[in-house]
Amino acid sequence: MSRIGKSPIAIPAGVTVQVKDHVVSVKGPKGELSQQVNPDIDVKIEDGHVIVTRPDDEREHRAMHGLYRALIHNMVVGVSEGYKKEMELVGVGYRATATGQVLELALGFSHAIYIKLPKEIKVEAKTERNKNPLIILESSDKQLLGQVCAKIRSLRKPEPYKGKGIKFVGEIIRRKSGKSANAK
Repeated sequence: MSRIGKSPIAIPAGVTVQVKDHVVSVKGPKGELSQQVNPDIDVKIEDGHVIVTRPDDEREHRAMHGLYRALIHNMVVGVSEGYKKEMELVGVGYRATATGQVLELALGFSHAIYIKLPKEIKVEAKTERNKNPLIILESSDKQLLGQVCAKIRSLRKPEPYKGKGIKFVGEIIRRKSGKSANAK
């Protein structure tokens, strides 16, 4: 059996999980999420745990077993604790300001970039003296949060020579030596 798929998902206090017509709905203090589940995969709620089972050991069923268990687990964690990503702007003159659901970025282009974020995501921009500006994104939906972070990062990916660009806090950029190291 799938190691991930066979482990049950504990439902924390304050979170309710419902399964109806192959749709799993999770409701908690941080929000409400739902996920369509393949009809072949069976989802049951037994004594405070969500259990995901598959009909047989067919390759496709094994793959979906772990997938849906992970998706449901991410929803449960999202509505109870939430997810948080921090991004850092590395570069001279790089700035970020957040007003409501609009994120304004100055990334060295001739114009500012405005990004309208979905209402499910809370955004905060921090700028401290002698530190790189930070963008802090919070949401209960892990998939949406990752997608928005990838979109923001794609505007100015970190480059390997000076490390300038938008990166996640704690991310290590593999650096290359410039042309002076190659000349001999």
